[in-house]
Amino acid sequence: MQTALTQVVLFCRAGFERECAGEMQELAANQGVYGYPQFEPASGYVLFICTEPGGAYKLIHSLPWQQPVFTRQWAACLPTLGAVPKQDRVGWLVQAMADFPQGGEVWVEAPDSEQGGQLQTLCRKLTPPLASALRKAGKLSEKRNLKQPRLYVAWLTEQQVVVGLAKPANAAPWPQGIMRLKFPAGAPSRSTLKLDEAWRFFLSAEEQQSWLQPGMTAVDLGAAPGGWTWQLAHQHFRVTAVDNGPMDEALMESGLVKHRQEDGFTYVPERPVDWMVCDIADKPSRSIDLMARWFEQGWCRFSVFNLKLPMQKRLAAYQQCREVFESRMQAAGLQVEMRWRQLYHDREEITAFVRLLD
Repeated sequence: MQTALTQVVLFCRAGFERECAGEMQELAANQGVYGYPQFEPASGYVLFICTEPGGAYKLIHSLPWQQPVFTRQWAACLPTLGAVPKQDRVGWLVQAMADFPQGGEVWVEAPDSEQGGQLQTLCRKLTPPLASALRKAGKLSEKRNLKQPRLYVAWLTEQQVVVGLAKPANAAPWPQGIMRLKFPAGAPSRSTLKLDEAWRFFLSAEEQQSWLQPGMTAVDLGAAPGGWTWQLAHQHFRVTAVDNGPMDEALMESGLVKHRQEDGFTYVPERPVDWMVCDIADKPSRSIDLMARWFEQGWCRFSVFNLKLPMQKRLAAYQQCREVFESRMQAAGLQVEMRWRQLYHDREEITAFVRLLD
């Protein structure tokens, strides 16, 4: 069965197919898996065709699912299937998965794109009867079992469907790879969801408990009107919000926030803090220089920051910024851990979490 899975389906943000494809080709080669991508602009997905038997299965097992920056969700799949007959979609899909091992769950989903959005209703309606038919065929366990493979159906277009397998422990736990969050009442801007998602994505439950403790200190660069500051204050941090613009009045009344009307690029903290966060919209080269300086100067231990990517050569811009940051940390004799991702609440940007190691 492993050798029959000849491609990996990758979900990404619509419009970032080229970045998703280019990054995966490099990461796969590092794992000894070779192939080539196929994609359509704005489709929200990429097909990575593996040139050696078993390559797709190896890739989704050997490469940690959190490592690709631009891939949200993935599964190793059979060659792309043609149009599914409308009169018996369930039976047709069960037959397509006849040689699969028994799965512990079944997912049916479409990419997060304009065309994919039109297919989501079909995916939701199809899942219960498909699960029932797969159980009758002995292809799905009676109860959900995350130790077994995830049976996976990706409805790419009305005429293209792929079926495959994913490893639940090495795949996104959210449909489409999207962590959907509720906008918190009282937050001054929707940007607050970016920091909320970053903490939930990058930090385990144990890390959140250890690294997000009440009484910690933080600086928010480019804070106004206070979306990220709200998250910091919600953790009962003592926050310095740095921005020439006005802050949300209700947030300032919390007693946890001090507003410094200064430029985030030139601000110097009076003393080191636990966290520095930054969502300033500027050139990525200028932003990464600022982030590196904070760690070089010993001004913070933890950071979450965004890099606004250019319209062209976005993958190259991210890779260059990462290399610059790594080289400067090495030159400064600092050991850091870095985690990067294009999160769902990001747009033309990616988010990084950096931790200074002891």
